[in-house]
Amino acid sequence: MTATTSHPTASADQLIERAKRIRETEMARLLERTQGSARLFERASRILPFGVVSSFQKMQPYPLYLTRGQGSHVWDQDGREYLDFHNGFGAMVVGHAHPRVVEAITEAAGRGTHFAVTTEVAVEFGEEICRRFHLEAIRFANSGTEATMDAIRVARAATGRDVVCKIEGSYHGHHDAVMFSVLPNADLMGGRDRPARAPVSKGLVKDAAKYIEVVPFNDAAHLERVLAERGKEIACLIMEPAMMNIGIVVPEPGYLQRVRQLCDQYGVVFIFDEIKTGFTIAAGGATERFGVQPDLICLAKAISGGLPAAAFGGKKDLMFLIEQGVSQMGTYNGNPLVAHVGLVVLRELLTPDGYRYLARLGTRLVEGCQRVIETHGIPAHTVDLGAKGCVSYRPTPLRNYRDFLDTKPDLFAASYPWLLNRGIFMTPGDEEQWTLSLQHTDADVDRYIEVFAEFCTALAG
Repeated sequence: MTATTSHPTASADQLIERAKRIRETEMARLLERTQGSARLFERASRILPFGVVSSFQKMQPYPLYLTRGQGSHVWDQDGREYLDFHNGFGAMVVGHAHPRVVEAITEAAGRGTHFAVTTEVAVEFGEEICRRFHLEAIRFANSGTEATMDAIRVARAATGRDVVCKIEGSYHGHHDAVMFSVLPNADLMGGRDRPARAPVSKGLVKDAAKYIEVVPFNDAAHLERVLAERGKEIACLIMEPAMMNIGIVVPEPGYLQRVRQLCDQYGVVFIFDEIKTGFTIAAGGATERFGVQPDLICLAKAISGGLPAAAFGGKKDLMFLIEQGVSQMGTYNGNPLVAHVGLVVLRELLTPDGYRYLARLGTRLVEGCQRVIETHGIPAHTVDLGAKGCVSYRPTPLRNYRDFLDTKPDLFAASYPWLLNRGIFMTPGDEEQWTLSLQHTDADVDRYIEVFAEFCTALAG
Protein backbone atom coordinates (compact mmCIF):
# COMPACT_ATOMS: atom_id res chain seq x y z
CA MET A 1 0.00 0.00 0.00
CA THR A 2 1.54 3.28 -1.06
CA ALA A 3 0.53 6.86 -1.61
CA THR A 4 3.13 8.69 -3.68
CA THR A 5 3.29 12.42 -4.36
CA SER A 6 4.67 14.76 -7.01
CA HIS A 7 5.72 18.38 -7.07
CA PRO A 8 4.28 20.53 -9.87
CA THR A 9 6.41 22.72 -12.13
CA ALA A 10 3.77 24.42 -14.31
CA SER A 11 1.35 26.83 -12.69
CA ALA A 12 -2.12 25.61 -11.80
CA ASP A 13 -3.70 28.18 -14.11
CA GLN A 14 -1.58 26.99 -17.05
CA LEU A 15 -2.47 23.38 -16.47
CA ILE A 16 -6.17 24.09 -16.09
CA GLU A 17 -6.25 26.15 -19.29
CA ARG A 18 -4.48 23.36 -21.22
CA ALA A 19 -6.79 20.78 -19.67
CA LYS A 20 -9.87 22.67 -20.84
CA ARG A 21 -8.52 22.83 -24.40
CA ILE A 22 -7.63 19.14 -24.35
CA ARG A 23 -11.06 18.20 -23.06
CA GLU A 24 -12.83 20.26 -25.73
CA THR A 25 -10.80 18.64 -28.51
CA GLU A 26 -11.01 15.12 -27.15
CA MET A 27 -14.75 15.30 -26.39
CA ALA A 28 -15.46 16.42 -29.95
CA ARG A 29 -13.46 13.45 -31.21
CA LEU A 30 -15.20 11.08 -28.82
CA LEU A 31 -18.65 12.21 -29.91
CA GLU A 32 -17.75 11.61 -33.55
CA ARG A 33 -16.56 8.08 -32.72
CA THR A 34 -19.55 7.01 -30.61
CA GLN A 35 -22.63 7.73 -32.68
CA GLY A 36 -23.99 4.26 -31.92
CA SER A 37 -24.05 5.16 -28.22
CA ALA A 38 -25.67 8.50 -29.07
CA ARG A 39 -28.50 6.76 -30.92
CA LEU A 40 -29.04 4.22 -28.16
CA PHE A 41 -29.05 7.03 -25.60
CA GLU A 42 -31.84 8.76 -27.50
CA ARG A 43 -33.82 5.52 -27.51
CA ALA A 44 -33.10 4.66 -23.88
CA SER A 45 -34.03 8.14 -22.66
CA ARG A 46 -37.62 7.56 -23.73
CA ILE A 47 -38.11 4.94 -21.01
CA LEU A 48 -35.10 5.18 -18.64
CA PRO A 49 -34.42 8.32 -16.56
CA PHE A 50 -31.06 9.74 -17.74
CA GLY A 51 -31.08 6.94 -20.33
CA VAL A 52 -29.38 4.51 -17.91
CA VAL A 53 -30.33 1.75 -15.46
CA SER A 54 -28.52 3.40 -12.52
CA SER A 55 -27.87 7.09 -11.93
CA PHE A 56 -24.18 6.34 -11.33
CA GLN A 57 -23.95 5.67 -15.08
CA LYS A 58 -25.18 9.04 -16.34
CA MET A 59 -22.79 11.20 -18.35
CA GLN A 60 -22.89 14.37 -20.40
CA PRO A 61 -23.85 14.50 -23.20
CA TYR A 62 -24.44 10.71 -23.10
CA PRO A 63 -22.82 7.59 -21.64
CA LEU A 64 -21.06 4.87 -23.58
CA TYR A 65 -23.08 1.69 -24.02
CA LEU A 66 -21.19 -1.60 -24.06
CA THR A 67 -22.11 -4.73 -25.98
CA ARG A 68 -19.71 -7.37 -24.68
CA GLY A 69 -16.57 -8.11 -22.66
CA GLN A 70 -13.83 -10.71 -22.96
CA GLY A 71 -10.86 -11.00 -20.64
CA SER A 72 -9.54 -7.49 -20.00
CA HIS A 73 -11.36 -5.99 -23.01
CA VAL A 74 -14.81 -4.53 -23.67
CA TRP A 75 -16.56 -3.33 -26.84
CA ASP A 76 -19.00 -0.43 -27.21
CA GLN A 77 -22.11 0.09 -29.31
CA ASP A 78 -19.96 1.25 -32.22
CA GLY A 79 -17.78 -1.87 -32.13
CA ARG A 80 -14.80 -0.01 -30.63
CA GLU A 81 -12.51 -2.03 -28.39
CA TYR A 82 -11.14 -0.85 -25.04
CA LEU A 83 -8.91 -2.14 -22.29
CA ASP A 84 -11.22 -2.20 -19.28
CA PHE A 85 -9.86 -0.55 -16.14
CA HIS A 86 -13.40 0.29 -14.98
CA ASN A 87 -14.36 -3.34 -14.44
CA GLY A 88 -17.89 -2.72 -13.29
CA PHE A 89 -16.90 -0.41 -10.41
CA GLY A 90 -14.71 -3.24 -9.12
CA ALA A 91 -17.17 -6.12 -9.48
CA MET A 92 -15.20 -7.75 -12.32
CA VAL A 93 -11.93 -8.47 -10.56
CA VAL A 94 -11.88 -11.88 -12.30
CA GLY A 95 -12.25 -10.18 -15.69
CA HIS A 96 -14.94 -10.66 -18.32
CA ALA A 97 -16.27 -14.04 -19.42
CA HIS A 98 -13.60 -15.90 -17.49
CA PRO A 99 -13.73 -19.48 -18.80
CA ARG A 100 -14.13 -20.96 -15.33
CA VAL A 101 -16.91 -18.49 -14.46
CA VAL A 102 -18.76 -19.26 -17.70
CA GLU A 103 -18.38 -22.96 -16.96
CA ALA A 104 -19.64 -22.49 -13.39
CA ILE A 105 -22.69 -20.53 -14.57
CA THR A 106 -23.51 -23.30 -17.03
CA GLU A 107 -23.07 -25.97 -14.35
CA ALA A 108 -25.39 -24.18 -11.92
CA ALA A 109 -27.97 -23.12 -14.51
CA GLY A 110 -28.33 -26.71 -15.64
CA ARG A 111 -29.45 -27.68 -12.13
CA GLY A 112 -31.87 -24.76 -11.71
CA THR A 113 -31.18 -21.12 -10.99
CA HIS A 114 -33.69 -20.43 -8.25
CA PHE A 115 -35.76 -22.28 -5.66
CA ALA A 116 -36.34 -19.72 -2.89
CA VAL A 117 -35.06 -22.31 -0.40
CA THR A 118 -31.59 -22.70 1.10
CA THR A 119 -29.19 -25.04 -0.69
CA GLU A 120 -26.01 -26.75 0.47
CA VAL A 121 -23.93 -24.66 -1.92
CA ALA A 122 -25.22 -21.47 -0.24
CA VAL A 123 -24.10 -22.86 3.11
CA GLU A 124 -20.67 -23.68 1.66
CA PHE A 125 -20.42 -20.20 0.12
CA GLY A 126 -21.23 -18.65 3.48
CA GLU A 127 -18.67 -20.84 5.24
CA GLU A 128 -15.94 -19.75 2.84
CA ILE A 129 -16.70 -16.05 3.36
CA CYS A 130 -16.82 -16.51 7.13
CA ARG A 131 -13.42 -18.20 7.01
CA ARG A 132 -11.84 -15.39 5.03
CA PHE A 133 -13.26 -12.53 7.10
CA HIS A 134 -13.35 -14.27 10.50
CA LEU A 135 -17.13 -13.96 10.73
CA GLU A 136 -19.18 -16.00 13.19
CA ALA A 137 -22.38 -15.79 11.16
CA ILE A 138 -23.57 -14.46 7.81
CA ARG A 139 -26.65 -13.61 5.75
CA PHE A 140 -26.89 -13.00 2.02
CA ALA A 141 -28.45 -10.12 0.11
CA ASN A 142 -28.46 -8.92 -3.50
CA SER A 143 -26.67 -5.57 -3.44
CA GLY A 144 -24.38 -3.45 -1.32
CA THR A 145 -27.29 -1.19 -0.46
CA GLU A 146 -29.22 -4.14 0.99
CA ALA A 147 -26.18 -5.33 2.96
CA THR A 148 -25.56 -1.97 4.65
CA MET A 149 -29.28 -1.44 5.25
CA ASP A 150 -29.58 -4.81 7.00
CA ALA A 151 -26.40 -4.31 9.03
CA ILE A 152 -27.64 -0.97 10.32
CA ARG A 153 -31.01 -2.49 11.25
CA VAL A 154 -29.22 -5.19 13.26
CA ALA A 155 -27.09 -2.55 15.01
CA ARG A 156 -30.14 -0.51 15.96
CA ALA A 157 -31.86 -3.58 17.35
CA ALA A 158 -28.77 -4.60 19.33
CA THR A 159 -28.26 -1.21 20.96
CA GLY A 160 -31.79 0.17 21.20
CA ARG A 161 -30.42 3.38 19.67
CA ASP A 162 -31.39 5.17 16.47
CA VAL A 163 -28.50 7.37 15.30
CA VAL A 164 -26.09 6.24 12.57
CA CYS A 165 -22.61 7.75 12.51
CA LYS A 166 -20.93 7.88 9.11
CA ILE A 167 -17.84 9.34 7.48
CA GLU A 168 -18.11 12.66 5.65
CA GLY A 169 -18.02 12.07 1.88
CA SER A 170 -18.63 8.32 1.99
CA TYR A 171 -21.31 6.39 0.11
CA HIS A 172 -22.99 3.37 1.71
CA GLY A 173 -25.91 2.69 -0.61
CA HIS A 174 -29.11 4.52 -1.45
CA HIS A 175 -31.35 3.74 1.52
CA ASP A 176 -32.54 6.64 3.66
CA ALA A 177 -30.37 5.91 6.71
CA VAL A 178 -27.13 6.81 4.90
CA MET A 179 -28.19 9.25 2.19
CA PHE A 180 -26.38 12.16 3.80
CA SER A 181 -23.01 13.84 3.27
CA VAL A 182 -22.07 11.90 0.15
CA LEU A 183 -19.77 14.20 -1.86
CA PRO A 184 -21.53 17.34 -0.51
CA ASN A 185 -20.90 20.70 -2.14
CA ALA A 186 -18.60 23.02 -0.19
CA ASP A 187 -21.44 25.42 0.65
CA LEU A 188 -23.44 22.58 2.25
CA MET A 189 -20.67 20.99 4.31
CA GLY A 190 -20.75 23.05 7.48
CA GLY A 191 -17.68 23.65 9.61
CA ARG A 192 -14.83 21.23 10.26
CA ASP A 193 -15.80 21.00 13.94
CA ARG A 194 -19.35 19.93 13.04
CA PRO A 195 -19.85 18.68 9.47
CA ALA A 196 -23.37 19.21 8.16
CA ARG A 197 -25.79 16.38 7.49
CA ALA A 198 -26.43 17.33 3.87
CA PRO A 199 -29.15 15.20 2.22
CA VAL A 200 -28.26 13.53 -1.09
CA SER A 201 -31.74 12.99 -2.46
CA LYS A 202 -35.24 14.36 -2.52
CA GLY A 203 -37.89 12.11 -1.06
CA LEU A 204 -36.16 11.39 2.25
CA VAL A 205 -38.19 11.45 5.46
CA LYS A 206 -38.24 15.08 6.61
CA ASP A 207 -36.63 14.50 9.99
CA ALA A 208 -34.23 11.77 8.83
CA ALA A 209 -31.20 14.03 9.36
CA LYS A 210 -31.59 13.93 13.13
CA TYR A 211 -30.70 10.24 13.01
CA ILE A 212 -27.34 10.89 11.33
CA GLU A 213 -24.02 12.06 12.74
CA VAL A 214 -21.17 12.89 10.34
CA VAL A 215 -17.47 12.73 11.20
CA PRO A 216 -14.28 13.13 9.10
CA PHE A 217 -12.06 10.22 8.11
CA ASN A 218 -8.65 9.82 9.75
CA ASP A 219 -9.65 11.89 12.79
CA ALA A 220 -10.19 9.69 15.84
CA ALA A 221 -10.13 12.73 18.15
CA HIS A 222 -13.15 14.19 16.37
CA LEU A 223 -14.99 10.88 16.64
CA GLU A 224 -14.19 10.73 20.35
CA ARG A 225 -15.73 14.19 20.91
CA VAL A 226 -18.91 13.17 19.06
CA LEU A 227 -19.21 9.93 21.02
CA ALA A 228 -18.68 11.76 24.29
CA GLU A 229 -21.55 14.06 23.32
CA ARG A 230 -24.01 11.65 21.62
CA GLY A 231 -22.66 8.18 22.35
CA LYS A 232 -25.81 7.05 24.17
CA GLU A 233 -27.84 7.82 21.01
CA ILE A 234 -25.49 6.28 18.40
CA ALA A 235 -26.26 2.72 17.34
CA CYS A 236 -23.37 2.22 14.94
CA LEU A 237 -20.47 3.71 13.07
CA ILE A 238 -20.40 2.61 9.43
CA MET A 239 -17.27 3.31 7.42
CA GLU A 240 -15.11 2.13 4.57
CA PRO A 241 -11.80 1.10 6.15
CA ALA A 242 -10.14 2.75 3.16
CA MET A 243 -12.26 5.48 1.59
CA MET A 244 -13.17 4.51 -1.97
CA ASN A 245 -15.51 7.33 -2.88
CA ILE A 246 -12.88 10.04 -3.43
CA GLY A 247 -10.20 8.11 -5.24
CA ILE A 248 -8.54 6.11 -2.47
CA VAL A 249 -7.79 7.39 1.02
CA VAL A 250 -5.88 4.96 3.21
CA PRO A 251 -6.25 4.95 7.00
CA GLU A 252 -3.37 6.50 8.90
CA PRO A 253 -1.37 4.22 11.22
CA GLY A 254 -3.36 3.50 14.38
CA TYR A 255 -6.55 5.20 13.20
CA LEU A 256 -8.72 2.09 12.71
CA GLN A 257 -7.39 0.56 15.91
CA ARG A 258 -8.40 3.68 17.86
CA VAL A 259 -11.84 3.69 16.23
CA ARG A 260 -12.24 0.06 17.32
CA GLN A 261 -11.40 1.06 20.92
CA LEU A 262 -13.82 4.00 20.91
CA CYS A 263 -16.70 1.90 19.58
CA ASP A 264 -16.10 -0.64 22.35
CA GLN A 265 -15.91 2.11 24.97
CA TYR A 266 -19.25 3.64 23.99
CA GLY A 267 -21.10 0.45 23.07
CA VAL A 268 -21.34 1.42 19.38
CA VAL A 269 -21.58 -1.32 16.75
CA PHE A 270 -18.59 -0.98 14.41
CA ILE A 271 -19.47 -1.74 10.76
CA PHE A 272 -16.99 -2.06 7.89
CA ASP A 273 -18.43 -1.31 4.48
CA GLU A 274 -16.21 -3.55 2.37
CA ILE A 275 -18.39 -3.40 -0.73
CA LYS A 276 -15.39 -2.15 -2.74
CA THR A 277 -12.41 -3.38 -0.71
CA GLY A 278 -13.68 -6.89 0.02
CA PHE A 279 -12.23 -9.45 -2.44
CA THR A 280 -10.19 -6.79 -4.30
CA ILE A 281 -7.33 -5.77 -1.99
CA ALA A 282 -6.78 -9.07 -0.16
CA ALA A 283 -8.43 -12.45 0.37
CA GLY A 284 -9.95 -11.08 3.58
CA GLY A 285 -10.32 -7.54 2.28
CA ALA A 286 -9.40 -4.51 4.33
CA THR A 287 -10.15 -6.47 7.48
CA GLU A 288 -7.13 -8.62 6.71
CA ARG A 289 -5.05 -5.83 5.17
CA PHE A 290 -5.28 -3.47 8.15
CA GLY A 291 -5.62 -6.03 10.94
CA VAL A 292 -8.79 -4.63 12.53
CA GLN A 293 -11.90 -6.75 13.11
CA PRO A 294 -15.20 -4.83 13.18
CA ASP A 295 -18.47 -6.13 14.62
CA LEU A 296 -20.15 -6.43 11.22
CA ILE A 297 -18.84 -6.47 7.65
CA CYS A 298 -20.80 -5.67 4.46
CA LEU A 299 -19.74 -7.28 1.15
CA ALA A 300 -20.88 -7.09 -2.49
CA LYS A 301 -19.51 -6.29 -6.00
CA ALA A 302 -16.63 -8.78 -6.47
CA ILE A 303 -18.25 -11.43 -4.26
CA SER A 304 -19.61 -13.61 -7.09
CA GLY A 305 -17.75 -13.15 -10.36
CA GLY A 306 -19.96 -10.37 -11.68
CA LEU A 307 -23.34 -11.83 -10.69
CA PRO A 308 -25.55 -9.76 -8.36
CA ALA A 309 -24.81 -10.91 -4.83
CA ALA A 310 -24.05 -9.42 -1.43
CA ALA A 311 -23.65 -10.46 2.18
CA PHE A 312 -23.20 -9.10 5.67
CA GLY A 313 -21.95 -10.88 8.73
CA GLY A 314 -20.04 -10.69 11.96
CA LYS A 315 -20.52 -11.48 15.62
CA LYS A 316 -22.98 -14.27 16.36
CA ASP A 317 -24.81 -12.38 19.11
CA LEU A 318 -25.57 -9.61 16.62
CA MET A 319 -26.45 -11.76 13.63
CA PHE A 320 -28.73 -14.09 15.56
CA LEU A 321 -30.92 -11.16 16.49
CA ILE A 322 -32.49 -12.12 13.17
CA GLU A 323 -33.96 -15.05 15.12
CA GLN A 324 -35.30 -12.61 17.69
CA GLY A 325 -37.35 -10.25 15.57
CA VAL A 326 -34.95 -8.38 13.24
CA SER A 327 -36.34 -8.73 9.73
CA GLN A 328 -33.89 -9.72 6.97
CA MET A 329 -35.41 -11.20 3.83
CA GLY A 330 -34.96 -11.49 0.09
CA THR A 331 -36.39 -13.84 -2.49
CA TYR A 332 -33.08 -14.19 -4.32
CA ASN A 333 -30.74 -14.16 -1.29
CA GLY A 334 -27.99 -16.74 -1.74
CA ASN A 335 -29.68 -18.36 -4.71
CA PRO A 336 -27.89 -21.45 -6.07
CA LEU A 337 -26.59 -19.72 -9.19
CA VAL A 338 -24.68 -16.94 -7.46
CA ALA A 339 -23.67 -19.20 -4.57
CA HIS A 340 -22.12 -21.80 -6.87
CA VAL A 341 -20.34 -19.22 -9.01
CA GLY A 342 -19.18 -17.29 -5.94
CA LEU A 343 -17.77 -20.43 -4.36
CA VAL A 344 -15.88 -21.32 -7.53
CA VAL A 345 -14.50 -17.77 -7.78
CA LEU A 346 -13.27 -17.75 -4.18
CA ARG A 347 -11.85 -21.28 -4.13
CA GLU A 348 -10.31 -21.43 -7.60
CA LEU A 349 -9.60 -17.88 -8.80
CA LEU A 350 -9.28 -15.38 -5.95
CA THR A 351 -6.56 -17.45 -4.32
CA PRO A 352 -3.32 -16.32 -2.64
CA ASP A 353 -1.58 -16.63 -6.02
CA GLY A 354 -4.35 -14.57 -7.61
CA TYR A 355 -3.94 -11.76 -5.10
CA ARG A 356 -0.16 -11.80 -5.50
CA TYR A 357 -0.67 -11.41 -9.25
CA LEU A 358 -3.09 -8.50 -8.81
CA ALA A 359 -0.77 -6.78 -6.32
CA ARG A 360 2.19 -7.10 -8.69
CA LEU A 361 0.25 -5.61 -11.60
CA GLY A 362 -1.19 -2.88 -9.38
CA THR A 363 2.20 -1.80 -8.05
CA ARG A 364 3.64 -1.83 -11.57
CA LEU A 365 0.80 0.39 -12.83
CA VAL A 366 1.08 2.85 -9.95
CA GLU A 367 4.88 3.09 -10.22
CA GLY A 368 4.64 3.69 -13.95
CA CYS A 369 2.05 6.45 -13.52
CA GLN A 370 4.12 8.00 -10.73
CA ARG A 371 7.21 8.19 -12.96
CA VAL A 372 5.14 9.97 -15.59
CA ILE A 373 3.74 12.41 -13.02
CA GLU A 374 7.20 13.28 -11.72
CA THR A 375 8.68 13.62 -15.21
CA HIS A 376 6.10 16.21 -16.22
CA GLY A 377 5.58 17.93 -12.87
CA ILE A 378 1.83 17.20 -12.76
CA PRO A 379 0.12 18.11 -9.44
CA ALA A 380 -1.01 14.58 -8.65
CA HIS A 381 -0.38 11.59 -6.43
CA THR A 382 -0.87 7.86 -6.82
CA VAL A 383 -2.27 5.26 -4.45
CA ASP A 384 -1.61 1.53 -4.67
CA LEU A 385 -3.98 -0.88 -2.91
CA GLY A 386 -4.10 -4.40 -4.36
CA ALA A 387 -6.29 -4.60 -7.45
CA LYS A 388 -7.34 -1.01 -6.74
CA GLY A 389 -5.34 2.11 -7.48
CA CYS A 390 -5.75 5.67 -8.66
CA VAL A 391 -4.24 8.94 -9.73
CA SER A 392 -5.64 11.89 -7.76
CA TYR A 393 -4.93 15.37 -9.08
CA ARG A 394 -3.50 16.84 -5.90
CA PRO A 395 0.22 16.84 -5.04
CA THR A 396 -0.12 15.28 -1.59
CA PRO A 397 -2.22 12.35 -0.32
CA LEU A 398 -5.75 12.90 0.91
CA ARG A 399 -6.65 12.45 4.58
CA ASN A 400 -10.38 13.02 4.21
CA TYR A 401 -13.16 14.40 2.04
CA ARG A 402 -12.25 18.04 2.54
CA ASP A 403 -8.83 17.35 1.08
CA PHE A 404 -10.60 15.89 -1.98
CA LEU A 405 -12.15 19.30 -2.63
CA ASP A 406 -8.61 20.56 -3.23
CA THR A 407 -8.08 18.25 -6.22
CA LYS A 408 -8.14 19.61 -9.78
CA PRO A 409 -11.30 18.24 -11.47
CA ASP A 410 -10.43 19.93 -14.78
CA LEU A 411 -7.35 17.72 -15.11
CA PHE A 412 -9.37 14.55 -14.61
CA ALA A 413 -12.10 15.83 -16.94
CA ALA A 414 -9.49 16.15 -19.70
CA SER A 415 -7.93 12.76 -18.99
CA TYR A 416 -11.19 10.83 -19.29
CA PRO A 417 -11.96 11.41 -23.02
CA TRP A 418 -8.21 11.25 -23.78
CA LEU A 419 -8.07 7.71 -22.38
CA LEU A 420 -11.30 6.63 -24.09
CA ASN A 421 -10.12 7.88 -27.48
CA ARG A 422 -6.99 5.74 -27.11
CA GLY A 423 -8.76 2.58 -26.03
CA ILE A 424 -8.70 2.83 -22.22
CA PHE A 425 -12.09 2.43 -20.52
CA MET A 426 -12.15 4.07 -17.09
CA THR A 427 -14.70 5.10 -14.50
CA PRO A 428 -16.31 8.43 -15.44
CA GLY A 429 -15.76 10.37 -12.19
CA ASP A 430 -12.65 11.60 -10.40
CA GLU A 431 -14.06 10.12 -7.19
CA GLU A 432 -13.56 6.57 -8.56
CA GLN A 433 -10.48 4.37 -9.06
CA TRP A 434 -9.28 1.69 -11.44
CA THR A 435 -9.74 -2.04 -10.80
CA LEU A 436 -7.40 -4.60 -12.30
CA SER A 437 -8.56 -8.12 -13.06
CA LEU A 438 -6.97 -11.55 -13.10
CA GLN A 439 -7.12 -11.37 -16.89
CA HIS A 440 -5.14 -8.14 -17.22
CA THR A 441 -1.58 -8.56 -18.44
CA ASP A 442 1.69 -6.68 -18.21
CA ALA A 443 1.06 -5.49 -21.76
CA ASP A 444 -2.31 -4.02 -20.66
CA VAL A 445 -0.58 -2.15 -17.83
CA ASP A 446 2.11 -0.90 -20.22
CA ARG A 447 -0.56 0.42 -22.57
CA TYR A 448 -2.29 2.33 -19.76
CA ILE A 449 1.00 3.92 -18.70
CA GLU A 450 1.79 4.79 -22.33
CA VAL A 451 -1.53 6.55 -22.87
CA PHE A 452 -1.32 8.31 -19.50
CA ALA A 453 2.19 9.52 -20.43
CA GLU A 454 0.88 10.93 -23.71
CA PHE A 455 -1.81 12.80 -21.79
CA CYS A 456 0.63 14.25 -19.26
CA THR A 457 2.97 15.31 -22.08
CA ALA A 458 0.12 17.24 -23.71
CA LEU A 459 -0.97 18.67 -20.37
CA ALA A 460 2.51 19.86 -19.45
CA GLY A 461 2.89 21.59 -22.83
